[in-house]
Amino acid sequence: MIIAALLQRKLAVLGLAIIAVFVLAAVFAPFIAPFPPEQQFFEGLTLEGAPLPPNAQFWLGTDLLGRDLLSRLIYGARATLLVGVVANGVALAIGALIGVTAGYMRGWVANLLMGFTDLMMAFPVLLLAILLAALTSPGLWKVALVIAMVSWVQVARVVYTETISLSEREYVQAVRSVGASTPRILIRHILPHLLPTLIVWGTLGIATTSLFEAVLSYLGVGVQPPTPSWGNMANENQTYFESAPWLVFFPSLGIAMLALSFNLIGDALRDILDPTLRGRH
Repeated sequence: MIIAALLQRKLAVLGLAIIAVFVLAAVFAPFIAPFPPEQQFFEGLTLEGAPLPPNAQFWLGTDLLGRDLLSRLIYGARATLLVGVVANGVALAIGALIGVTAGYMRGWVANLLMGFTDLMMAFPVLLLAILLAALTSPGLWKVALVIAMVSWVQVARVVYTETISLSEREYVQAVRSVGASTPRILIRHILPHLLPTLIVWGTLGIATTSLFEAVLSYLGVGVQPPTPSWGNMANENQTYFESAPWLVFFPSLGIAMLALSFNLIGDALRDILDPTLRGRH
């Protein structure tokens, strides 16, 4: 039903198509990429040692080490998508767990958990992420966990508010009065009603975490070379922005298209799953 409704929205279909291209490129990178991402070509630089612009051999040009930019973009989709999906999944799980627990238990449990959530929200997110990334050794999975650690707070707040509302519904009060256990109430009667919110937040969150990875990599504390990601590609090539703008333009374009695609799908899902917004697209 949700898929059918998505396919009726042209912008959502466009977003799905772009994401499908990125995912296929990431999965089948060894078969699609013209060259290995780390291969340096002697003919990939000018006589002065400058990168080559797009040409017949290197369709998107070469970088400052004479590597094929298109191949690195294709392989870089793996890191960008992996960090975005993993970080967002972990953040969603943490936020949902804290929000549901605080919203259902109330009392000192809610005060403790929501107080910690408010404390986390008080810190500048980017500075906190940079600090955590700098304190840990670089690595793809560690970057994903760092982003997750600073991205769960908004989910927790939203889930907390909705859980309070759901726990006061008559059907929840009824099953509680007949002696249903807390895990049963949460799993059978509250979590299913939270799924629309979690689906929308999960979709929109992938765009946010992918952008976050790009920012951290651009600042030099994200995915580290030689592993290519779109963020660190823009970072390592920024010194050539004026003389070789394609080195920054194409990775930045990939990041923008990825974020836009997930936002288009997230907006469509919100319209589909929220009854107050149906028919307004």
